[in-house]
Amino acid sequence: MAYKTIIGLEIHVELSTKHKIFCNCPNEFGADANTLVCPTCLGLPGSMPILDKEALEYAIKAGIAFDGEISKLIKMDRKHYYYSDLPKGFQVSQAEIPFCNGGYLEIELESGTKKINLERIHIEEDTGKQIHSEEGETLLDFNRSGVPLIEIVTKPDMNSAEEAKLFLDKLRATLKYIEVSNVKMEEGSLRCDVNINVVNSDTGEKSNISEIKNLNSFRGVVKAIEFEEKRHIDLLESGSNTKKETRRWDEAKTATILMREKGDASDYRFVVDGDIPPVKIANEWIDEIKATLPELPQDKKTRFVESYGLSSYDAGVLTQTKELSEFFEETLKHINDSKLVSNWIMGDVLRRLNDDEIEINQSNITPIALADLLALVRDDKINNNTGKKVLKEIFDTGKSPEVIVKEKGLIQISDEGEIKEIIKKVLDDNEQSIIDFKNGKDRAIGFLVGQVMKASRGKANPQLANKMLLEMIKER
Repeated sequence: MAYKTIIGLEIHVELSTKHKIFCNCPNEFGADANTLVCPTCLGLPGSMPILDKEALEYAIKAGIAFDGEISKLIKMDRKHYYYSDLPKGFQVSQAEIPFCNGGYLEIELESGTKKINLERIHIEEDTGKQIHSEEGETLLDFNRSGVPLIEIVTKPDMNSAEEAKLFLDKLRATLKYIEVSNVKMEEGSLRCDVNINVVNSDTGEKSNISEIKNLNSFRGVVKAIEFEEKRHIDLLESGSNTKKETRRWDEAKTATILMREKGDASDYRFVVDGDIPPVKIANEWIDEIKATLPELPQDKKTRFVESYGLSSYDAGVLTQTKELSEFFEETLKHINDSKLVSNWIMGDVLRRLNDDEIEINQSNITPIALADLLALVRDDKINNNTGKKVLKEIFDTGKSPEVIVKEKGLIQISDEGEIKEIIKKVLDDNEQSIIDFKNGKDRAIGFLVGQVMKASRGKANPQLANKMLLEMIKER
């Protein structure tokens, strides 16, 4: 039987505002527990919330970036439920009127571009955090309580774990570009819920939707989808379809675990929050916010292809973060060779960044340093392998390539007379290798080239040395 997987995502994104959404407490990560709190974010009786303008501005930025329709009326609602990290018994959110309707993102598949539509984006407050001790106690930290969130709800347009991963990558990159969130999953700045079911393509029978809550890594999203996809197919084939469920991903068991039956919106008893008056949004303010947005990843990727002659893949890699794209363009200001620069950034530079688990702006490499290094390689002053060693030294020490090359005596030997003397000695010392090469053993030439490079301490121009070596062998 053929089955089709249907996936929708709900993504919670913490906004990087200076203050929390309804009070003046700092919005910071990593402070000592319960040091960034006040009566409002603790939900104490008599406290009054005031909507933070910056939080609303950041939310509108996201709505514009995803091409959504911004509501001209902002109204906040109370979503009633009780957890120990939400002592007031309700979360301030938006139900009937989200601040943004619609929108979309496009992802690139082997089969072409696919449009993933958004249902809505709404703004709400974050809850506190439960910390479970080894002694079995549950401790509460309310520093996160009241941090502004946007919840991005997609339509069920994705059909595989791969598509969900591509969408999340694109979403995270866009949010980081517009600088409304640091989108660090390890800090809880981006969390994802997955809604999934499958349909029998032959009979039209569907499994009931499962919601997988609070996935905090893209790897977890992929694994949870793959697990649920198989579980739902097994349910349909066994005729044991379950009710709608809320589940969680257990990394240790590599399985989803049932938490409870999935509730409906009516279970939350939404009511208008009477303490927060509705806010009218002027078109002029939306236009002002729109004017502050940077060039978005997809637009920048298209420009890189058209302006620099890059492939779609290369342009996609170089625009995956704002910092990397800016580094690429800044480097080009000092050496006008887009292909050379892109090859080095996508190769050795990104490899080192991934090994160190840092961003380009956190490293010792600068656009000028990379441009100077590539100029040395391009002009045959050092060879490619030496260039890689110099790049490593730049990452380690922050020294300029010229200083490193001078200190270590790495300038490439391109003088034919000097290379000829080196080759002559190598050939004199390796007569058997010459005989082997002339007898058809091609590996012998590789050995001789290696000996020449060793004798020159890696400084001989390899192309010139290889050419001269073959010529001098023929003369013997």
